[in-house]
This record gives sequence, C-alpha cells and structure tokens, in this order.
Amino acid sequence: MSSIQPRWYDYIRYNLYWFALTTRGQTISPIIVPLLVQQFVGETAKGTYLGTIRLWALMVALLIQALMGMLSDRSTHPWGRRRPFILLGTIGEILAFTLIGLAAGLQGLEGFWVLFGLYIFSMFSSNVAHAATQGLIPDLVPEPLRGRFSGVKAFLELPLPLIFVSFVVARWIGAGHLWAGIGAVIGVFLVCAAVTMTIPEQRLAVPSFALDWQPILRLAMMTGMFTVIILAGGAVIRWGVHFTALLGADTRRWLVGALGLVIMAVVVVVGVLGSLRIGLGRDWNLAPSFPWWVVNRLAYLVGSTNLATFLLYFLQERFAEFQGERAAAPAASIVMVVGIFILLTTLPSGWLSDRLGKRPILVLAGSLAALGTLLVVWAPNLTLLRVSGAILGAATGLFYAANWALGTEIVPSDQAGRFLGLSNLAGAGAGAIGAYIGGPVADAVGYTALMLTFGILFLFSILALARIRPSQSAA
Repeated sequence: MSSIQPRWYDYIRYNLYWFALTTRGQTISPIIVPLLVQQFVGETAKGTYLGTIRLWALMVALLIQALMGMLSDRSTHPWGRRRPFILLGTIGEILAFTLIGLAAGLQGLEGFWVLFGLYIFSMFSSNVAHAATQGLIPDLVPEPLRGRFSGVKAFLELPLPLIFVSFVVARWIGAGHLWAGIGAVIGVFLVCAAVTMTIPEQRLAVPSFALDWQPILRLAMMTGMFTVIILAGGAVIRWGVHFTALLGADTRRWLVGALGLVIMAVVVVVGVLGSLRIGLGRDWNLAPSFPWWVVNRLAYLVGSTNLATFLLYFLQERFAEFQGERAAAPAASIVMVVGIFILLTTLPSGWLSDRLGKRPILVLAGSLAALGTLLVVWAPNLTLLRVSGAILGAATGLFYAANWALGTEIVPSDQAGRFLGLSNLAGAGAGAIGAYIGGPVADAVGYTALMLTFGILFLFSILALARIRPSQSAA
C-alpha cells in the first residue's frame, strides 16, 4: 500500500480506467461484434456464430484475468505493479479495435474467422489491463477510505460509460459511421490510460510471494471442464434443432425452446458442480452450500447477460424500423436504462438484505427479472422496452448486492478470497452458456422464444436457493 495519503483527484485517477473498460465492453460485445457477425454469416446462422465467438472469448477472459492478476501482484517493474499491465492492455486494445475496423471490409466466413481471432485478442488485452486495475484500490488506498473510492469506481464503471456509449458511440455506429465509433473508444482508452499512468505507484522491491503455478493449472483444468460441458450442451441443442426441422412452426418453437431451457439449466448445474470439484479439490466440503450459491449466481447472470447480448438481434426481429445498424442506438439506450437502475438499487439492496434477509431479496430479484423479461417480449414500442429495462435493472441491482452478501456468509472466512474468486466462473460462464446454447435456439425459432427462455432461467435461479443450508447463512 502506498504511504502517500490520497488527494481529492485520486478518487478519479485511481478509477478512471474503469470508464474505458466498460466503454469497450458495451461497444464491442452488444454492438460491433453482433453487427459484424450478421454481416459475415447472414441472418439464418448469426445466433449460432455469435454464440461460438462469445464462448471462446469468455473462456479466454476467465483464464487471463486470473493469470494476470497473479503476475501483477508479483511485478517488480520500476513503474509499479499495475501500470505496466494497464499500458500493455491499452496498446493491445487500440490495436485490436483498429484491426476490427479494417476487418469490417471483409465478407463471408473469412471475415468471421478474422473477427474471431481479433475478438479473442481483444479479450486477452482487456483482461490484462482489467486484472491490474482491480489491484489499484487495495494497493494504494487506506482501508478507511476504500468505501468512498469504491463508490466513485461504481459511478465511473456503470452509468457514465453507459450514457456515453448510448448517446455517442452507438449513435455513430447506428448511423453507419463504424470508424467514428471505434475512434471514440480508442480516444477514451488513450485519455484514461494517460491519466492512470500518473498514479504514484511505488516499485515493489521483491515479489510479495513465491510463484506457484498450481492454482493456475487447477484453474485451467476447471475452465477446460466447464468448456467441455458447454460444448456438449451445444451439441445436444444442435441435434434437437436438426431433429425438429420438419415439424410445424408452433410445435417446433415450443420443443426447441423447452429443450434449450432444459439444456441451459443442466449445463448451469453440472458445469458448476463439476468444475468446482476440480477448482476446490479437497476443500469442496469446507462450504457445501458454496456451489449452489454459484448456481444461483450463474443462472441469473445467464439471463441478464444474454438479454443484452441478443438485444440488437431481438430489436431487428420485432421492429421493422430497427434493421441492420439502426438497431444499435435503441439497443444501447435500453442497456443504459438497465445500468442506471442497477446503480440506483444496489445500495438500497444492501440495506434491505440486512433487514429482511438475503433470500427474500434474491427471490424478489428473480421474480422481478422474469416479469421484466416478459414485458420485453410483449412491449410494442421502444418506450415500454425502456420501462422493461428499468425493471430488469432494478432486479439486477437487488440481485448483485444480496447475492454477494450471501456468498460472503457461506464461504470459510480464512479462504474468502479464494472461494469468492471462483465466482468468476459465473461471470464468464453466463455469457458463454447463454450465447453458445441460445444462439442455435434463436436461429431455429426466433429471438422472442430465446428471450422467454432467459426469463424462465431467472425463476430457475430462485430454486437453487433451496440447496443453500440455513445453518451456513444468517439469511
């Protein structure tokens, strides 16, 4: 930790890079990649190909963030532990976005596979920087001030970049100016990285701990197991899509939608239990409720993450006026509303969780999210879609605070960092499961059916709470 007492502007410069990371994430994943995938592979297979690219990118993110966090912890670079990694990640992201802009001129599967490689590279670069940025507050801020710094972090990480993407980046891309949108993101990275480089990090004289590759090897094995289970689920849904091809449209819609829901639920449960068996090893029995807490978290995030991932395609399907790039701006505006309501409800959720218990708040969050999804499917215009987004955002704010509070109570106090760190299985796995399995569902029976599937998964997340033993939680 730095011996220098933070000054008022440190609240901004220690946290400003989160603005760049979220701007990047809200531009590339829900806007640029879906539009380019659609351009390269066409309408009939865009969901399947988007699912493929998301699966492998997110598995890379899961591994790289953990690895780079460990390496930056030990760094003895003259610039400090975190800034060299942030600079390297920034350079990588600028290169990745530039090459993605050039790749937009390609066509067909050649364009898709070039995009695939560049998106993987972007995920690698962003997680090099992300892992290091997470260490700035613990390294440099005295413990009594960390709550205030974290509050500024939340502000720079959520509403501000979402508003910027909605009103600037998405509007330019939606108007057909892809390079203007890419240029805006690159400019954000340059400014935020330049400010971050002024942080007064001190050189670490010697590594703070010995390099131990065993945890990374175990994480790699866990990620491999999780990936295999998701791939198996994807193979089953592809078989189901093919098997039902000759059925009537309504019958097929119900069968494929139900099969997709069952496969996602099974992959969530089996993936978490199987992967954590490897990740925890002998310590599995230290917190028997922990895997079911991750199941609750993953099931909810599969719904919330992929509603945003496929929102652009859903708008194109439902509204004639939002075809092609014209769906980018309204999709971003809905995501912005979701983000604002997440921020507005996160703090009250913590207070309510303490007073009413975590489980009731999680039940409320899952129920509200299911209701919000139903309204998304029903909404006849953009105004009501934004109202639906507000409900989903409020539900997700309630969920984030209550779920994390519950998790801190059920893990062993002397290994909380290790156990909670494994919860990134849910963060990365949510996008992979929903996109890889959900993409073929949408290609076969439409994005409305897929959205309903995600809505039911919110309710499924509530069922997982029954397996969390009351004796392990005060909730």
